[in-house]
Amino acid sequence: MSEAARENLPRPPAARASFPRSVRLLRHSDFEQVYKLGKRHFAAHVTVFYLPREERKGVRFGFTVGKFLGGAVERNRIKRRIREAVRLHKGQMSSGVDVVINPKKSALKARFTELQRDITRALEVIGKCD
Repeated sequence: MSEAARENLPRPPAARASFPRSVRLLRHSDFEQVYKLGKRHFAAHVTVFYLPREERKGVRFGFTVGKFLGGAVERNRIKRRIREAVRLHKGQMSSGVDVVINPKKSALKARFTELQRDITRALEVIGKCD
C-alpha cells in the first residue's frame, strides 16, 4: 500500500490524539489578558506568553499564527506542529496558568525536534515561575 493511500485511511480511536476544550484558550478576552498582564519567554522559533491564574486547575493553551507566516495551509501546518509539541510535553505542567504560543517566521523551516526543544524549555521556565 502506498504512503498516500495509508494517509487516507481512518485512524483507530486509540491512536487519535486530542486537545480537548478544557485545555485550550477559546475567548479573545483570555488571549488579550495573557498578552497584557502576562510574562514572555523568547525562544528561537516561538514566543511564549504566560499568565498564572487564580484557580489552580491545570493549564490552558492558545496558539496564534499571524498572516505574515503565509497562507492558510502554512499557518495551519505550523499550528498542528506546535499543538503536537505541546501535547507531548503538557504533562510537565500542573498549576493553573494560561499559555499563548506565537511562532516566529523561522518556525516555517524548523525541524519538529527544534520546535519540541523550544516548547519543552518554555514549559520548564513557566513551571519554575509558579
